Amino acid sequence: MSHTGVDVVDFLFYTIYPVIGIFVVEMISRLVKAPKWAKLWTQAIVSIIFGVYYWFVLPAPQNFPLTALVMFALAFALIYQGKRARISPDKSPY
Repeated sequence: MSHTGVDVVDFLFYTIYPVIGIFVVEMISRLVKAPKWAKLWTQAIVSIIFGVYYWFVLPAPQNFPLTALVMFALAFALIYQGKRARISPDKSPY
């Protein structure tokens, strides 16, 4: 991907890392039987961390601000769903 300064393989890894992080949180929360809201909020924290890393930590020609915005939007949705799950756990399918 010459227009971003990132190799295609690296771009695929940058895409896969947040997915792995969210799935790891899912598996750990299932193992310890954590409440749904705690799992969703932890996944939101993982999304925020990746968003900050992709936008502010990566060097300028290789950063991904659009991907970071998507990660922040995902974090917002996860926080909202976590709030709903905390208020009424029986109505939350997550």
